[in-house]
Amino acid sequence: MHLVVSLFQLQITTNMLKAERHTYILKKIHEELKINTIDLAKELQISEDTVRRDLNELHNKGKLVKVYGGAFLEEEKSTNIFDIQILNEDKKIALGTKALSLLSDGQVIIMSGGTTNLAFSKLIPSELKATIYTYSLSIAMQLSQHPNIDLIFIGGKLQKNAMVTIGMDVVQVLSNIKADICFMGVSSINVKSGLTEKGYEVSIVKKAMIQVSDKVVAMVDSSKLDTKMPHAVCELNQLHSIITDLSPKDQKLKEYTTSGAHLI
Repeated sequence: MHLVVSLFQLQITTNMLKAERHTYILKKIHEELKINTIDLAKELQISEDTVRRDLNELHNKGKLVKVYGGAFLEEEKSTNIFDIQILNEDKKIALGTKALSLLSDGQVIIMSGGTTNLAFSKLIPSELKATIYTYSLSIAMQLSQHPNIDLIFIGGKLQKNAMVTIGMDVVQVLSNIKADICFMGVSSINVKSGLTEKGYEVSIVKKAMIQVSDKVVAMVDSSKLDTKMPHAVCELNQLHSIITDLSPKDQKLKEYTTSGAHLI
C-alpha cells in the first residue's frame, strides 16, 4: 500500500504543470535566496534541462537572476528612487560596518553600484573627509547629503534597471583617476571564475575601476557566493580583500581562504 501511494505521489510530481513548478521555484528562492539546478531537478523529479528552461523563463520575467548552476533572488526595486529598498539590509549593514575600518581622511575612493555599496554609503561617518567617484545614481544621491565628501558622479548612458551609468564615457573618466581604494559591489563570485557580471558593459566598467585603484575590495553579500555570470571581471588574486557578512572562519568561505584570498 505504501509503495502504491509513493508511486502515485511520484507520478504527480513528475507530471507537475509548469505553472506549479514555477510557483514552487519562486517560493523556494524567496526562502533560501539562491537555488541550485541539480538540487531542484532532484526535488521535482525532472531533468536538469527542464529546470534550466524554467529558470530562464522566470529570469526573463524578472522574477529571479539566472546564473551558472542555478539562480538567486532578484532584488526588489522601489517605485520611488529616493526610497530604494535594500534586500537583506541587515547583512549588508554588517558587511558595510566591516568596510568602515578601511576608510581614512584624504582618500580617493571609487564606489561601484549595487545595494551593498548603497548600504555601506549610508554608514560613512559624517566627519570623514574624502573624494568619492561613483557611477551609481542612487549612491551619488545618498552621498550628496554627506557634509565632508567631495562627490564626483561619473556621467554616461544610464542603465535604468540598475541606476548606473555605462559606456565608454564612464571608462574614459575612470582611466584618468588614481584611486587609493575601490569598493566593488559583487554580482557573482566563485573561486574558479573570480568576479563575474550579467552585463558586458558593466564588466568593462568594473575592469577599468580595478586598473586605476591601488586596492580593490570586493563587497560580497553571502547570497552571491559560489555563483557565476557570463562576463568576467577579475580573478580573486586581483582583489586586496573580500568582505562578507560572514565570519572569515565560516565553512562557506573555506575554499576562498584556501585559495589565498584575504577575508575580512
